[in-house]
Amino acid sequence: MCAIVGIINSKNAAKTAYYALFAMQHRGQEASGISASDNGQITTFKKLGLVTEVFDEESFKLLKGDMAIGHNRYSTAGNASFDDAQPIAANYSLGSISLVHNGNLVNKDETREALINEGAIFQSNMDTENILHLIARSNSQSLKERIIEAVKKIVGAYCLLIQSRHKIFAIRDRYGVRPLSLGRLKDGGYIVASETCAFDLVGAKFIRDIKAGEMIIFENGKDEFESIQLFESEPRICAFEYIYFARPDSVIEGKSVYEARKRMGAALAKKSKIKADFVVPVPDSGVPAALGFANESKIPFELAIVRNHYVGRTFIEPSQETRDLKVKLKLNPMSSVLEGKSIVVVDDSIVRGTTSKKVVELLRAAGAKEVHFKAACPELKYPERYGIDTPSFEELISANKNVEEVRKFIGADSLEFLGIDELVSSLGDERRYSLVSFDGDYFIK
Repeated sequence: MCAIVGIINSKNAAKTAYYALFAMQHRGQEASGISASDNGQITTFKKLGLVTEVFDEESFKLLKGDMAIGHNRYSTAGNASFDDAQPIAANYSLGSISLVHNGNLVNKDETREALINEGAIFQSNMDTENILHLIARSNSQSLKERIIEAVKKIVGAYCLLIQSRHKIFAIRDRYGVRPLSLGRLKDGGYIVASETCAFDLVGAKFIRDIKAGEMIIFENGKDEFESIQLFESEPRICAFEYIYFARPDSVIEGKSVYEARKRMGAALAKKSKIKADFVVPVPDSGVPAALGFANESKIPFELAIVRNHYVGRTFIEPSQETRDLKVKLKLNPMSSVLEGKSIVVVDDSIVRGTTSKKVVELLRAAGAKEVHFKAACPELKYPERYGIDTPSFEELISANKNVEEVRKFIGADSLEFLGIDELVSSLGDERRYSLVSFDGDYFIK
């Protein structure tokens, strides 16, 4: 669920990349980094932490040039360590190279073992480093051919930005599981980013989504770019981008994330038979779906749970007692609104069930008479393997309990999930989606 950005032919490219990464901070909070190319010299700066913690004016004195790539890390393969921060950069026979990756390679272990057997020495635990070694060890004379060889050896869901001294290559896997969009900057340069919310912040105009299976090659100083269809396109964008991961103000594959979430809530309301005093979202991700539910059901909408946005990600949890406080630190129900009321609570999903259980407990403690829980996505029954850090079978509550058992666990008066068909209908059934968390169809093998 990482964020990647590329800036091409634009003054102060690294600074623009910084703002784009800031806009996409929600996609990864463990580490951030930028590589900039200036007169054929690539400089990389990266650290653990949030975008605003990693970069300062001193770092931008190093990151010069009108080409740059950047990355926000959310680990799914590798560890939360500096060695696993991106971009990853190296010198090899054709010069300098830097690379960022969003996604997950399902054949990473076999590829890594084969490379080690051939003498490769790895510096990190990331699957991304496999790609760097495959490029460096190729015998082809051009970087373009080396990249093509490399991506034909990897299997998985990926968006890649690869920067050489004078070019940037943007690549999306044949299924287009993770999003990647192309835009035009005000000064005439290009931007490639995981989400269009990055375009809004830097004042870029959306051009189009990079196609599934496509590679685009940008060159320093040239306005035109080259497009190569590397693989036959079989688009299956991840449904979870719409459900939870993408920012609501982004547009993914031509669809507004915000509107999609409202339609999910409306679909829940159409099949609900619950009568309640009002609809309450679990903030912030449950808000659009709750609005959709309220609009469709004609039940009033109330922001009866207030979220504290200043609970730090480094909050120390030394004991079970303080661990139990975590939800309460983040969410505070308003007793004055909830006292004696029957409510519908809408959240984006139920994963382990522990947060939902705490939310229900807090609502009851605040005086709610009845708590009817609605999840704006289907039951999560299978771990996701294509770049999302979902838990194992053992930790996914719906993989081990039926709806009634989940209801009892979280303590709600009733519980309802969105059906898979209802989800697809909300997103638009004119295309296919990656639904592996719900149907177990691991289509990338």
